[in-house]
Amino acid sequence: MKNFMDENFLLETETARKLFFEYAKDMPIFDYHCHLSPKAIFENQKFKDITEIWLGGDHYKWRAMRGMGLNERFMTGDASSFEKFSMWAKTLSNCIGNPLYHWTHLELQRFFDIYEPLSEKTAKQIFDKANEKIQADGFSARDLIVKSNVKIICTTDDPIDSLEYHEKIAADTTFDVKILPAFRPDKALNIHLASFSDYINQLATAAGVTIDSFEDLLKALDLRIEFFAEHGCRASDHAFEYVPYEEASCEEVNSIFQKAIKGEGIASCEKDKYQTALMQHLGARYAEKGWGMEIHIGAIRDNNRKMFEKLGSDIGFDSVTDNGYAKSLSRLLDSMNCKDALPRTILFTLNPKDNYVLGTMLGNFQSSEVAGKIQFGTAWWFVDNRDGMQEQMRVLSNLGVLGKFIGMLTDSRSFLSYPRHEYFRRILCNLIGNWVENGEYPNDIEFLGEMIKGISYNNAVEYFGVK
Repeated sequence: MKNFMDENFLLETETARKLFFEYAKDMPIFDYHCHLSPKAIFENQKFKDITEIWLGGDHYKWRAMRGMGLNERFMTGDASSFEKFSMWAKTLSNCIGNPLYHWTHLELQRFFDIYEPLSEKTAKQIFDKANEKIQADGFSARDLIVKSNVKIICTTDDPIDSLEYHEKIAADTTFDVKILPAFRPDKALNIHLASFSDYINQLATAAGVTIDSFEDLLKALDLRIEFFAEHGCRASDHAFEYVPYEEASCEEVNSIFQKAIKGEGIASCEKDKYQTALMQHLGARYAEKGWGMEIHIGAIRDNNRKMFEKLGSDIGFDSVTDNGYAKSLSRLLDSMNCKDALPRTILFTLNPKDNYVLGTMLGNFQSSEVAGKIQFGTAWWFVDNRDGMQEQMRVLSNLGVLGKFIGMLTDSRSFLSYPRHEYFRRILCNLIGNWVENGEYPNDIEFLGEMIKGISYNNAVEYFGVK
């Protein structure tokens, strides 16, 4: 029997261990998609206790705790700090096979030097020991980033954001981690939502222009793209339940836009026409800037209306949707490519049944511009687990070029989430190590080591063009 989560955790072969310890383990981290707060980074946020840093806003944990039948007061309510922590410890013991179990213990080991499993029996001891660490020096937001060997972070930022904290961080010579904005124009794309008209007014104010037409909207977004580029932006991000594609004339799109800003209802086909036109325009601008365009597909959000009305979004009531979008994705990318306006694109699916849809789509639009111009993004959110990561990399290796994969991201709001990169690297090294020891690939450790270093960090740096 192997020891619980020891140094060889997930590394089943000698080759896997060699690849991990000699090549992957000490590589820096480029977190090119996350939800960390630039304000918290600039202000070097300190944390009250382990409950705040672990359970504050972590809908992954809240979902598991609800699965235990616990009262909502232990997740988002007024229970005491230790009550919430102890209920998480009780929940975790039942989460065998869940990546939360591994992530939790990697974080305890790497940040707190705690190697004892968390359970109801050990909750008080671990709570006290972790809080003692947190109260000491060396546990602020910046400390955790530096301790995790993070070199570059792309936050997720709305086009109306002032980027004031990015400016302040960039001017701070005492902190040498790059904190770059990423352009997330979802609110400009979501023409069907009741909040759209108000958002357009906010965008007009941020851009310093009047927005009375679709053409005005494009000009405003162009100004914000320039502003983001001046602040080092190298990536954009878009979330779709399904991929829209419906061509329309400029006049028709403008007519749809006029309806929306007047507060009139928008039909589904009208939404698709508007989003297609806007994505084609944005894609062309991203291509000009050399940005990566991330497209996250397949989340159906806010399923529980009662809880949404009570607590709002991003509280753990989202799930995986099932839409046939292969043809529309193909047409959208092709429409950009025909105009030489297809940017570097990273495609993420939340539904693993679509792995082969994305895995084969890559080969249709590669170019000599950069290795792996069209990327199959890493396993994400609900598939961000051992099985999901292995399957995503197996599909990519079956259909594409695994060696040019740009690797892992956290997609997290937590400063303790960086051991997920270690988790990913162990799984990657084990996958390749097994292929080598099964005689499926030569035992060329030097070449494989450079490949591992590329997937861990170097490929993403080259892909996004960060200097």
